[in-house]
Amino acid sequence: MNLGSVDNRNAEIRSGKKVLEELTHLEIKGSNLEVRGFASVEGIYTRRESSIRKMVLIVPKLDVNAYREKDPILLGEKTDTEILDELTLKIPLENCMVAEVFDEDSDEDFEVEDPEFLESLSGYRGYIDLSIIAKGKPLEAGEYNVFITLEQLDNENENIKYEKVIPLANSRRFLNNTVSSTRLNYYSKQSVMKYNLVASFDNYTKTLRLKSTLLRSYDPRIMDEDDVVQENRYVRAIKKRVFQLAYSIFSMFPIKKNKVVFASDSRTELTGNFFFIYEEMVKREMNLDIKFLLKDNINERKSLRELTAMAYHFATSKVILVDDFYPIIYPLAIRNGADLIQVWHAAGAFKTFGFSRLGRPGGPSPRSRNHRNYTKAAVSSEGVRENYAEGFGITVDKVHATGIPRADIFVDEEYKEYVRSTLYEKYPELKEKKVILFAPTFRGNGQATAHYPFEKLNLKKLYESLSDEYVFVLKIHPFVKNKIRIPYEYHDFFLDFSDYREVNDLLLVTDILITDYSSVCFEFALLNKPMLFFAFDVEEYIESRDFYYDYFDFIPGPLVRDVNQMIDVIQNEEFETEKIQPFAQYFFDDTVGNAAANVIDQLIIPSLNDEGTEEEEEQAILPPAKSRKELFDRTLSSDK
Repeated sequence: MNLGSVDNRNAEIRSGKKVLEELTHLEIKGSNLEVRGFASVEGIYTRRESSIRKMVLIVPKLDVNAYREKDPILLGEKTDTEILDELTLKIPLENCMVAEVFDEDSDEDFEVEDPEFLESLSGYRGYIDLSIIAKGKPLEAGEYNVFITLEQLDNENENIKYEKVIPLANSRRFLNNTVSSTRLNYYSKQSVMKYNLVASFDNYTKTLRLKSTLLRSYDPRIMDEDDVVQENRYVRAIKKRVFQLAYSIFSMFPIKKNKVVFASDSRTELTGNFFFIYEEMVKREMNLDIKFLLKDNINERKSLRELTAMAYHFATSKVILVDDFYPIIYPLAIRNGADLIQVWHAAGAFKTFGFSRLGRPGGPSPRSRNHRNYTKAAVSSEGVRENYAEGFGITVDKVHATGIPRADIFVDEEYKEYVRSTLYEKYPELKEKKVILFAPTFRGNGQATAHYPFEKLNLKKLYESLSDEYVFVLKIHPFVKNKIRIPYEYHDFFLDFSDYREVNDLLLVTDILITDYSSVCFEFALLNKPMLFFAFDVEEYIESRDFYYDYFDFIPGPLVRDVNQMIDVIQNEEFETEKIQPFAQYFFDDTVGNAAANVIDQLIIPSLNDEGTEEEEEQAILPPAKSRKELFDRTLSSDK
């Protein structure tokens, strides 16, 4: 690559002025490139933000003539410089004082001691996410050189502008063994791409070189988690029609007055809200005909035989309970005299969902039938009824503030003690030190695009700062496709419990919760323990997803944007715990301990007592798990 084609002003700054410049920090953390340094025209130092600008240039290495031949009509009249300028990525850097760009433990001494220079805005810093740098996608496959550009106005005559492209000549010393490597991932409904990125020093151009290589690219719509081709869409369409036709036929059968169906596409065992509702039924010795239609995820195949059986049970049940998004049931017209009850898996109302996201990325079509056929819905408190009515696209009178059944454990002292003692016995490291639970939500528009930017966690710094007193337990959302890689030397500090199903059990042994936009904060508030919110992308999240409440006033704990702030809050115990109890009261009312009973009394029994359905022979229920302790033991034994 000809450096002159990057910027023909690069050779000299006019009037013979010298540029003072140096790169003081360069680090690649996951997909993030972090740079700090300074650049300024000697003797022309400014403290005005508008008078100086620095940018990172990521310039592709390519044969411009060969590239021009791809579209000679469009590119034929453009110069090499114009073509290269269009392909170059330009990322603005933040201006700062020179003193701010040196690492605290750096032993470097800058030779110039001119106070005017040191106090000017000659410094720069930037945190560049290479996984979204190319219009929201990773740095494309190819080789690139990285430069810093300086644009600076003369203090006395602002019509004079000094400009220069600066190679990162000392970047070599920041690279481990002269090379650093990482992975870049991209997730969307139509595409999953994985790249390998290698950073090295280019001996010819004397600057940082990046090489991006595409490792994998596929359409997730035709692949499942094990890379097995899913059903042909025409087969799925035929099955859907068969299911709906069967439902219509079975709707001519009488409804069974004592029949209750538990249906979920996100669990294979009766856990969460389902278990506590079922437990209450068993306690009351309610003689019901119970059917369980449970699948691990919405993409799991259902045979025609299964679909026919499901259609029969849905059509002949008095009560159908769902606990999450359940797409197969939404096109169905629920029969008169029957109820479809949503006992949503999450507490409170935090980030918007469902029809509250109309018009936003990942939001539903206005014509969507999702959620709209619920006849009743259970929520955690009176204050969130309207939010859930909006999200589900139903009228508010169908939404009932019963409380969240799975939260009943927080007043069950015997169960809480049993969970703690059992977890401590199996994982003694949880008892030996204080427990930090890291439980963020995913990024992306849904299950197909779910991921988490683990590069935002500086594992080394967390380990060095907190490992003497704490263990750091990770509970990553089950939708997240990419996995965190924990270096072996940190395994005594970072413990991955992401496969453990019930996060509420983990809350009972947690001393500090770190989350972001997850509803886990609601249940944890019932323990009146400190939490903090690692929301480095809150502005972006507000723009794309938004919240039912003002996020900054809503959260019952401090907001931190990077690992340094996270560590400071923990070490200085600045948790804002006075916000927790009012938060818990608003989002749970006084339902905790009675929520399962409320669902039975307010939603299920009124439906069962409706007249007009055929009386059936009563059948006793045999619970899948006989107690909360047994359910916990099953969950624990399936962990890891």
